[in-house]
Amino acid sequence: MNIGWLTILLLLPFVGSLATMAVPKSNGTLAKQLSLVFSLATLVLTAVIAIGYHRNGAEEYTETHTWIEAFGAHWALGLDGVGLVLIVLTALLTPVVQIASWNDAREGRWSEKSFFAWILFLEALSLGVFAATDVFLFYVLFEATLIPMYFLIGGFGGAQRSYAAVKFLLYSLLGGLLMLASVIGLYVVSSQAGEPSYLLTDLMKLDMSQNTERWLFLGFLFAFAVKAPMVPFHTWLPDAAAEATPGTSVLLVGILDKIGTFGMIRFCLGLFPNASEWATPVVLVLALISVLYGALLAIGQTDIKRLIAYTSISHFGFIVMGIFALTSQGLTGSTLYMFNHGLSTAALFLVAGYLMSRRGSTRIADYGGVEKVAPVLAGMFLFAGLSSLALPGLSPFISEFMVLAGTFSRHKVIAVIAVVGIVLAALYILIMYQRLMTGPVRDGVEKLKDLNFREVFAIAPLVLLIVGLGIYPKPVVDIIKPAVESTMQRVGVTDPAPEIPVTEGQK
Repeated sequence: MNIGWLTILLLLPFVGSLATMAVPKSNGTLAKQLSLVFSLATLVLTAVIAIGYHRNGAEEYTETHTWIEAFGAHWALGLDGVGLVLIVLTALLTPVVQIASWNDAREGRWSEKSFFAWILFLEALSLGVFAATDVFLFYVLFEATLIPMYFLIGGFGGAQRSYAAVKFLLYSLLGGLLMLASVIGLYVVSSQAGEPSYLLTDLMKLDMSQNTERWLFLGFLFAFAVKAPMVPFHTWLPDAAAEATPGTSVLLVGILDKIGTFGMIRFCLGLFPNASEWATPVVLVLALISVLYGALLAIGQTDIKRLIAYTSISHFGFIVMGIFALTSQGLTGSTLYMFNHGLSTAALFLVAGYLMSRRGSTRIADYGGVEKVAPVLAGMFLFAGLSSLALPGLSPFISEFMVLAGTFSRHKVIAVIAVVGIVLAALYILIMYQRLMTGPVRDGVEKLKDLNFREVFAIAPLVLLIVGLGIYPKPVVDIIKPAVESTMQRVGVTDPAPEIPVTEGQK
């Protein structure tokens, strides 16, 4: 069996995870250094694959091998623009989190090497999820990502880490069980049509009845709505993000939750186009509720990490809205939003983590006047916050604008109401900055040290990308567009014709 480049990409962090665990417990520094080497090697290989994809197309990175013949399951991996963008995001955020979290695992339940090994294991599984072109393989990897995240939250989080980890696991397992029912349903339908197969290319050719397609669609949609997370399936996220380390929260919100919105594009729209159109009105309303509800709750939070978690619920509402607007601009904006949200939220969580580790508190009320004693930290926090609220000139603005414009062209009322979310975003970010960074220096804040070289170095790539893609997003948009066009053709929709106003002279 010839091993393709994507399989090598998955194996690299997996082998790194095993190698990190093999390091003696007493030599935690070596374990951290080894894990960082493997994540950087994965990033380099990802860059090589991305360049090759841009030059030669997807064929070079497509591989299919028989896995479980009785089920029609294959070890099948492939790339499209949506998956590639999220693979790049995963490969980028992993070393960033490792460098930023260099000392964060010292107070954990297990050794530091376990923390860094679990990060690499999560990276390997996430890369597989975004590359899988076999539904059964996707499902196995989708469920397997729960394992490292459960141990990262439960082993290295705060005082309520066990509760948060179990809640995360239960919600995710419930969604996974419903998806499993749909996966089994796909096997039955494909068996009735001839040879059973879980390959996306084969499943897309199936002729399903209307009711069958809708029921199978709902199983996938529910699992992805829990993962995304969308209101009302969101309640696990604030608890998980509040109890996890800042680095773990980045992996959770920046990578793992993207599996939900990625799945909506690849599987909901790809496999069940008619059911997707049928469910669009309800999904758009839920997305709009997520935008507003997440933003409103963020404004009222007293805990820094819970506030950032609720902002992500609002942002994911925008992403889902763009997906189910069923316009090329909305879909392109949503995919770009996934990438940009990963960058901005990672920066916000990590800088907030730097702040909280110095003060030893997550309560907003325990801070004040930080900009006077740690100006670089305050400046980085302001930059990350402005990125999160989609300030023009920074990368999230482009994607948020595309989502709203794409939605407005087909669902004007939804888009107009969603604009309120932009105003609320400015409120929750600026109010948080005001309470944390401005005003008189509170007791306990006067001794805070500013950022050191390692901490600045960790988030520097995020800052550069947020600025660079805010000015020139074309390279990423060009990668996304072909996949979006293919999805639009699969669903059978076209962009609405532009409305041209009629003047009096033309009547």
